[in-house]
Amino acid sequence: MADKIRDAEDALLESLFSAELIADDGFSDRVVGKIRRKLWLRRLTLPVAAAVGGTIAFKPALALLTLVSQFLIVVPGEFVVSAAEWLPSPYLIVTGGMLLAAAMLGMRMLEE
Repeated sequence: MADKIRDAEDALLESLFSAELIADDGFSDRVVGKIRRKLWLRRLTLPVAAAVGGTIAFKPALALLTLVSQFLIVVPGEFVVSAAEWLPSPYLIVTGGMLLAAAMLGMRMLEE
């Protein structure tokens, strides 16, 4: 229907949008290139930083793991078993997670 009926405003809008493109001598291409380079730089920064940090932290982490394993050998087994009894059961954790998800979904539905 709007294609068949045209008024003065429609004609004015058509004339504005049908105007020639402004020559920018490659400025837009340079801006897009800079944005893409920065995007790739940001994508590569985190993995490189993680690799460098992991390389630096590898030896201390290995020493800490060795220390913890030696500590667990010294600790009596009865202490470890009694501490494990305080932990909630996996069924309780899953049920709580499902209730939390249902509550969040319900709140989102109430907002809409």
